[in-house]
Amino acid sequence: MTVTDDQGRSVTLPQAAKRVITLAPHATELVYAAGGGDAMVGTIKGSDFPEAARQVPSIGDGNQPNIERVAALRPDLVIGWLPGATEPLMPTLRTLGVPVFFSDPRTLAAIPDEVETLGRLLGTTAAANKEAASERERLAKLAERYRGRPPVRVFIQAGSNPLYTLNKSSIINDAITLCGGVNIFADAPATASQVGLETVMAARPDAIVSGVSGIEELRALASSWKETRLPAALSGHVFGVDADMLYRPGPRLIDAAEALCQALDRTRPPVRR
Repeated sequence: MTVTDDQGRSVTLPQAAKRVITLAPHATELVYAAGGGDAMVGTIKGSDFPEAARQVPSIGDGNQPNIERVAALRPDLVIGWLPGATEPLMPTLRTLGVPVFFSDPRTLAAIPDEVETLGRLLGTTAAANKEAASERERLAKLAERYRGRPPVRVFIQAGSNPLYTLNKSSIINDAITLCGGVNIFADAPATASQVGLETVMAARPDAIVSGVSGIEELRALASSWKETRLPAALSGHVFGVDADMLYRPGPRLIDAAEALCQALDRTRPPVRR
């Protein structure tokens, strides 16, 4: 079978993959979503969802994978991501003749598409197609619910000290747009761009959105923004979403989008009935 990966490359397998290594946490989540968890023989540190992924042997971290360990696991498919662990492994994988599928969904709609594609590679099309249909239904419901709502100007905070944001090429921008939000730095020059506090203040966003590791980090984030006297922060419109859900372009980003839509809706005036 032959499929096209997210780098536009043709990936051909003589039969369904039975020994899979993933080189990014989101790729691991996509494999399990597609029903291929039983084929997992290796992954990188940090691949921690679903729970079963924690039991998959590690081949190192995302920057320094153990090439010998990868070869010893005898994969018949590697699912990679650029930039990341894939690049240093490519010469070895070419020598071994192991097919590599690059996974990099750039839109929410691309996530169920990828689940279906991986289902073909893994021989799990029934499970993958069912999951993909469910994901598309959820996205369609979000689009219908929030279409036409008053726009909410959003600052996506992707880093602090210094401040970083994400532009319109980010998949998170797609989630913001789906919710009726407007990314105030959609036209920033790079996908992840550094911005100054003064620039954010001048843009006067209605809401601030960031990935967080828990409630304590969210409280600290909200407190730091309140110190700036930004009206959105003073109004309680600093929202945190689980960082792994938000920043991994996999199925749980749809969960994050649902949470984002509910959060942004709280910044709008009540709907008169």
